[in-house]
Amino acid sequence: MTDIKAMILGCSGLTLTPEEIALYKAEQPWGFILFGRNIGDALQITDLVASMREAVGRPDAPVMIDQEGGRVQRIRAPLLQAYPNAQALGEIYLRDKAQGLRAAWLMSRLHAFDLMTFGINVDCLPVLDVPVEGASNVIGNRAYGFDPLLVADMGQAAADGLKAGGMLPVMKHMPGHGRGMVDSHHELPVVDVPLADLDAHDFVPFKALNKELMAMSAHLVFTAIDAERPATTSRKVIDEIIRGTIGFDGLLISDDSSMNALKGTLGERAANIVAGGCDIVLHCNGVMSEMLEVVKEVPVLSGKALERVRAVEAGFTAADGADEAALRDEFNAMLTVA
Repeated sequence: MTDIKAMILGCSGLTLTPEEIALYKAEQPWGFILFGRNIGDALQITDLVASMREAVGRPDAPVMIDQEGGRVQRIRAPLLQAYPNAQALGEIYLRDKAQGLRAAWLMSRLHAFDLMTFGINVDCLPVLDVPVEGASNVIGNRAYGFDPLLVADMGQAAADGLKAGGMLPVMKHMPGHGRGMVDSHHELPVVDVPLADLDAHDFVPFKALNKELMAMSAHLVFTAIDAERPATTSRKVIDEIIRGTIGFDGLLISDDSSMNALKGTLGERAANIVAGGCDIVLHCNGVMSEMLEVVKEVPVLSGKALERVRAVEAGFTAADGADEAALRDEFNAMLTVA
């Protein structure tokens, strides 16, 4: 494992280019991520995933995707069922807690049936952000609701559903993106509330799920903690809040390094992410010139990051053998009633 680098990379299209294969082989990213531009038909997705793993010579390399439901569903109908957003599931919980938790578990279990078919074994779910009134809709209905305890309950059910299907979840966006007043894909949100308010609201779901194996960072500035740097590149936020207050000792993956909330060249961003204490640098857009900058700044996995990676790799379990058709019927009946 000594030559594997602390990064997850995307690719540009439906198949790998010779340049991408050469880069992956030489630079050995720990894992990969798929987006909508990488999705054609079922056979194509399966082949792409297999070719990514073949390029690094590791049949177990993690391949991840954002398959939440609602507007963030990279593999869409008619290829896969169109799933509801998290808010719709949260509304079931508000009417009937047990039904809501079952709905969250079922949808994740169905995601696992869907994604494992293609060889995708990590889903960037659950979204544990707790929005506040007036926040940017970058989270919006991707959140289960406005109550931190509801979000924690539903997030745990969603994480458990993925694990029951042989996948692993990635919690996002630690330590909380719910107060962002602008979209971090385009600019840097600044959150200017006291630490006590963050602790009583934003951090609650992440504390509840702090034993999960993976989380994704938030590109937000919390002025009460570090007024200079977004959480993703802030040693203070990562050490004191994520590792300390929240108590998360799992693998911390940066949100996408190509998002405009981060400043500097892609190489500078990658270096800042590593310096801040994230274990893994994520680069999603598949632009070769950017990836070439990123790979120069990312270290080989070692120390705590390597320990956390090994814990993740050991954390995959066999699927539970559930009846897909029966679970799908149950879930769709639940939605019809809702």
